[in-house]
Amino acid sequence: MQDERDHLVLSESEQFKALGHPLRHRLLMALRQRPATLAQLAAALAATKGTIGYHVKVLEQAKMVRLAYVRRVRGGTEQYYEPTSPRLRIAADAPVGGDFLIKAALSEMLPPEKDGPDVTFLRHLRLTGEQAHALAAALEQFADGDHIPEPGAGQQYGLLLSLHRSNIPVLPDDEALTYDGGHM
Repeated sequence: MQDERDHLVLSESEQFKALGHPLRHRLLMALRQRPATLAQLAAALAATKGTIGYHVKVLEQAKMVRLAYVRRVRGGTEQYYEPTSPRLRIAADAPVGGDFLIKAALSEMLPPEKDGPDVTFLRHLRLTGEQAHALAAALEQFADGDHIPEPGAGQQYGLLLSLHRSNIPVLPDDEALTYDGGHM
């Protein structure tokens, strides 16, 4: 299913199964650069053309990859594949949650380069429901915005934004504690 911002909304188990294989995830990321043939994908991913062909078919059946165009070359044809959508989004009622994308991001993370711009941090906030919705909308707008340069020359970087409820214990107020002879 597609939404108005041209996301492929992931909701079916076959889509998550397709993305769950590390090679298929990498195939999809490679195809986000431009349409490519099985031979080009095999060279980029250091795999055999047969292996790549199998995994592209799985992604095609999950409606995540499609044939972009066919080009005639020296008595044969080359088939170029592309993603069905430039962006993915997990449906609210999907059988998996954001942890699926976090695991995918972790699988593609490289160690930071010395003096590189890599930054990863975890921050916990106390927000009302209204504040959480506003922050989620701002993060979506940032991630979808035109101010983030598209890949061109330079290194590939990943951007993982996640606003999620956290299972963090909440300490009671000091006044709520009862003391028994100086001991709690």
